[in-house]
This record gives sequence, structure tokens and C-alpha cells, in this order.
Amino acid sequence: MDWITDLLFPGNTSLASTLVLYSFVIAAGIFIGKLKVAGVSLGVTFVLFVGILMGHFGYIVDTNVLKFMREFGLILFIFAIGLQVGPGFFSSFKKGGVRLNLLAVLGIALNVVIVLLIYYFGNIHDISALVGVMSGAVTNTPGLAAAQQAVSQITQSGEQANLMAQGYAAAYPLGVVGIIAAMFIIKGIFRIKTEDEIKKIEEETDDAQLKPYILSIKVTNELVNGQTMLSLHDVIQCNFVVSRLMTADGTITIPKSSTEIHTGDVLKVICSAHDADRFHAVLGPDIEMDWESTPRPVYSRRILVTKSEYNGVPLGQLRLHKGYQLNATRVNRAGVDLLATPNLRLQMGDRLTVVGDLEDIDRLADRLGNSMKRLNQPNLITIFVGIIFGIILGSINLGFGMKLGLAGGPLVVAILLSRFGYKFKLVTYTSSSASLLLRELGICLFLASVGISAGGSFADAVFNETGMWWVIWGFVITIVPQVIVGCIARGHDRINYLTIMGLQSGSYTDPPALAYANNSTGNDAPAVAYSTVYPLTMFMRVVAAQALILAFA
Repeated sequence: MDWITDLLFPGNTSLASTLVLYSFVIAAGIFIGKLKVAGVSLGVTFVLFVGILMGHFGYIVDTNVLKFMREFGLILFIFAIGLQVGPGFFSSFKKGGVRLNLLAVLGIALNVVIVLLIYYFGNIHDISALVGVMSGAVTNTPGLAAAQQAVSQITQSGEQANLMAQGYAAAYPLGVVGIIAAMFIIKGIFRIKTEDEIKKIEEETDDAQLKPYILSIKVTNELVNGQTMLSLHDVIQCNFVVSRLMTADGTITIPKSSTEIHTGDVLKVICSAHDADRFHAVLGPDIEMDWESTPRPVYSRRILVTKSEYNGVPLGQLRLHKGYQLNATRVNRAGVDLLATPNLRLQMGDRLTVVGDLEDIDRLADRLGNSMKRLNQPNLITIFVGIIFGIILGSINLGFGMKLGLAGGPLVVAILLSRFGYKFKLVTYTSSSASLLLRELGICLFLASVGISAGGSFADAVFNETGMWWVIWGFVITIVPQVIVGCIARGHDRINYLTIMGLQSGSYTDPPALAYANNSTGNDAPAVAYSTVYPLTMFMRVVAAQALILAFA
């Protein structure tokens, strides 16, 4: 029975026992992490605590194997994060998201300032431990990973990295609680009633104005009688699509640029909500019209873009009017409807809504792919090409001994690839399930490695006066910036409370806090704010953690 001893008991570093150890740590961590206390769970992060427990009881892994598993898991996780946030990274700087992103960056800056104050004037003068505490306090694992990778490069030792992991583990639980506590504090300070905030969100139309808006307009203005669709675009200077036209005798057609409109015609117009008044002023009033039940020789279908050669191609280049006698009305991307404008660039996985004859729709579907099976195949070439260039970029000395490292390099490359990969014929589309699997596998390997490595000395480092101060300072790092930023957002900028909840969750990249916000409000406003600040915040958290290590280690 020696083989059982070799596999299951501590002290063995064989490959089989290592695989059993990792599998147990990850499985147990995920299972326990799903358990909720007061509606909040720690999620996959509990893998770290199970790893620490196993390390404490003497389970070890060969140093080289441990390092490989940790770094490879880190690269997979960071690269998947980059692909996820990349498409929204640059758009988050647009007008609608600038204010929220500035508030999120202010929160990051306050976190760093508090860490420096503790470092110079507090009772903890080890920057590695403080960066670990900060990463745990803001529940940001990528920041911990980047800092660990940076400190390992500088010291060529795992001691400081282990200390960082211990600080992270000590601060993390109260970090999750602190974010939710800050929401309650803001709510109490400004005497906010959640029901009123939900009502205000529902009354606001700013977000709705960005989505396609459907009008049925009856042409009554004699001045536009005989005008073509092309000239109508010159008169009504905004983005819109006329998908169908019903003449006075009841004939339904798909208008082209040369199609004339006449008084008595009814047009189905897809535009932005804030442009609706232009059509009323130029064409005529709204009427009730059920286009779906009206007999017609045209059909509306959704076509899935699954051929890589159309990744990044502007919609206008498809020549839908001339080549297929079709109109494109909307493009659904990741569950969001976008107005089908000629300059909108298609991406793999887009669902293009077109109207026209079934034969023409089928011809376009064959051209674009329209194959769900094709989307199920992961684009592994892009992933590993990106990892190669990410490691190369991370190894470049940027001066003063600074490198992006194995965390920063792949993150930057993944963000750039997800946004500009189509220019190099690289398809970055990954199904949500495949992306989640890649991300979760990476973070589990990383957390398990960190936990097992740090577990041997965890109890001695944490369960004493120093560990107590890690917990206290971690809670301070969590809650003080949240309250300050929340007060500015509400008191100065008059931001809706639901949006503030999303801002607070996103600025700490904390899914459990977002889940609480969504469940307690029953509205998607927190998720919208979360997704607005998440890309930039994730990037800045990684940079801030690395910068502190490189500057003070």
C-alpha cells in the first residue's frame, strides 16, 4: 500500500502526487467558494485558502514544477482577462465613461496613497507585505500576480512572494465585506432610498438613446414627395436605416438608395431614440403598425458572422443593397443591439439582422458563414501567438529596471489584439464559455500554487500581532477610498446610487460585490457601471501593484 502513501500523504513531490494535490486543492476550493454567507461568496479565491491549508499541513511541490504552474496559470488568466476587457478598454474613455473612470482611478490613487502612508508612518515597513495586503483589500488577484512576478525578478527568491500571498489572504475576506459595507455607508450618509433610485434609472433615456429605436412613420409632408432615400439622408443628417416601405396600395418593398418616397407611404425606420423628432418634423407622424403580421414578400432574419475573412470588415463593404437587395437593421454583439451603420466593423460572433427575400438572405448567410458550430472551435493560434508576443514584450527592459513582466506583457498584447487583431487577420473571438474556462483554469492553477507555497509559514506570519495589523490596515485600504469616492460621486456629481454601486464593485474588480448590487436592486445599472470601469481599472491595478514593488522593493 505504499502507493497510497506516496499519493495522498504529505512530503512526496512525485508527478502523480503533485497532480492529485493540485486537483484536490482546486476542486475543494471551488466547492467551498460557492457557499454563501449573507448572500456573498468568495468564489474561486477560496482555492488560495485551501492551498494554504494543505501547505500548512506539510504538502509540498517541486520548486520548478510549482513555479511553472504558477507562471503558466498567471499567463492564461491574464491573457484571457485582456481578451475580455480589450474591446471595451478604449471605448471606456469615451464621453459617457470618462467621469466614472476618473472616479475609479481616483480610488486606485487613494489606495496607493494609504499604502505609502502606512509604509512611512505606520507599523508595517515591508512593501511586499503591504502590496499583498492592498491586493487582498481591493480583491484584485491580477495585481497580486503582477507584483509577485515583479518581486521574484528583483529578489530571485520566493520568500517575498510568499509574504505577499499571506498579506493578500489576510486582507481578502474583509475586502469583500468592506466593499459592501461602503455601499451601506454611502446609502446612510445621503439617506438614499433604493426604490427612488431605481425609478430614476428607469426614467432616464440616455442609455436607451444609444440603442436602435424603431419607428413607423407615415409620410404626410408634401415637400418630401418624390425624394429618394439617398436625398433623405442629406435632409435628415443622422444614422438611420429604412428597412421597409409600404406604399399607399399596401405593397411592401425593401427600399434602395434610389427608391422614391411619396405622401401616404409608411416607412419602418431604425434610428437612435434621440433622433426620432427629426423624422416627425421632416416626414410625418408615428402610426401604429404591426409589420410582422402584415402580409409581405419580405422576411427578417438574423445571420451569424462566422467566417474569419469578414472579421473587421465595415458593414458598408458588403454591398447589401446592390448585391443582395437586403437591408441591415441591427447588429447584435454580445447581447447588445447596435445600429447597423455602414462604418460599423463586423466581428466574429456578430448577429446581423437583415430584411428581404428569403433567397437573398440565404445567399448572404452562405457568404458570412452562419454556422454556430464554427464558433464553437477555439482560435488557439491567436491565443498562443498573443502569449508569445506578450512574454517578449514583458521581457523588454523599459528603463530603470522596469519590465511589464509575465503579467503586464500578455495583458497589454491581449488588449491590443482584441481591439486591432483583425488588421493582422487574427480572429480573437472566443465563446463566453471557452473564455471563462481559460480564465478560471489559469486563476485556479495560480492560486493553488501561491497557496501551497505560502502555506508552510502562513500561521506563523498571520496569527500574531503583525497579522492582526494586516487585517486592520487592509480594511482601512478597502473602505476609506470607497467612502471618499462614493461621497464625491453622489455629493458632487449627483450620480445615481445604483451606478455608484457598480462603480464601487468595478473599481475593486469584485464580482461578489456586483452580484450583491444586482440582487439587491433587481436592475442592470450596477452591471453597466461595472463594465464601464472594469477594463481600465484592471489594467491600472496591475500597473499600480508592480510600480510599488519596482519603486520600493
